[in-house]
Amino acid sequence: MGRNRLPGTKSSAYITPDGAARLRTELEHLWRVQRPRVTQAVSEAAALGDRSENAEYIYGKRQLREIDRRIRFLQKRLDELVVVDRPPSDASRVYFGARVQLEDAAGRIVEYRIVGPDEFDADKGWISIDSPLARAVLKKKVDDEITVELPSGRMTYTVIDIRYGD
Repeated sequence: MGRNRLPGTKSSAYITPDGAARLRTELEHLWRVQRPRVTQAVSEAAALGDRSENAEYIYGKRQLREIDRRIRFLQKRLDELVVVDRPPSDASRVYFGARVQLEDAAGRIVEYRIVGPDEFDADKGWISIDSPLARAVLKKKVDDEITVELPSGRMTYTVIDIRYGD
């Protein structure tokens, strides 16, 4: 594989206020805590002499590159994100930030919260707005039926509740 890679698909630029705060906290921690600590460790390892066979120096430099890469990503991403901090004007439809209850054909009820791609968490039931299920349910109302192609196969759901806020 060469160095020239096709750019990935552009993800949505929406994020909740909590998600934006988490990214800012991570950036602050990396910049103010992690990076100075690793930089100090690298300079101490460099002072020991021969850098070509100094595992602590080599590992520290690798860590520093990874931290710098993440810092650059977070700075760029935070600049392009749009924080959605209020519910939509039509709360009867599914939009970003909605908590949606869906019922499948077997009568099982699942609940999802539609969040940005930087904050999805399957364990909490938070799905990315870019996911197939979220795209299928966007702009739907209560009692609307959706069919979505999931990795486990085609599923049909009925929207039974839409809520905004905590």
